[in-house]
Amino acid sequence: MPDPFLEARAFLAGLDPDWARHVEAVGPCLHQAKPAREPCEALVRAIAYQQLHARAGDAILGRFLGLYGQTFPSPEQILATDFEALRACGFSAGKIATIRGIAEATLSGVVPDYQAARAMDDEALIERLTRLRGIGRWTVEMLLIYSLERLDILPADDFGVREGYRRLKGLEQQPTRRQMIEIGLSLRPHRTVAAWYLWRVPAR
Repeated sequence: MPDPFLEARAFLAGLDPDWARHVEAVGPCLHQAKPAREPCEALVRAIAYQQLHARAGDAILGRFLGLYGQTFPSPEQILATDFEALRACGFSAGKIATIRGIAEATLSGVVPDYQAARAMDDEALIERLTRLRGIGRWTVEMLLIYSLERLDILPADDFGVREGYRRLKGLEQQPTRRQMIEIGLSLRPHRTVAAWYLWRVPAR
């Protein structure tokens, strides 16, 4: 089976010895998008994991899906769900307001459907969706990476990306968001695969 990220791996390994060692140590990029997910679902899932470790996000999302027989609910179902039921899943009041806002914005057409989102430019989609309460750039970037299969996205706000770069380069401090954006310019057009590798830099 051909490696879909072979070109990206070769590009990153050719940047410098640090990248070459890390790419060799990790091996092939196993990034897997979930292209069947509608933007509404992708955004709600991202909110569930926002500012949490993966295990905590998994638990909250599992309880949330349990309210609907383990299938992802429609916007109408989300809006009809009692606040306390959502609270019992582990969502904060702020996240519940955001999730309901996503559902309302989906019904009104502000959150586009999958086909419309696929046709939109990265920055246009980010600008449109970050107008919603509780939706930051990182949340939309997760949508772009995992649902829309965009291959040149570097989430500069992501702790794991910045910490990974710090470890990769043996720096004392993480790069700032602005510095990470600048660093990302040298990673184009393979920033999504670069992020995947940065998330996997071990502690030294």
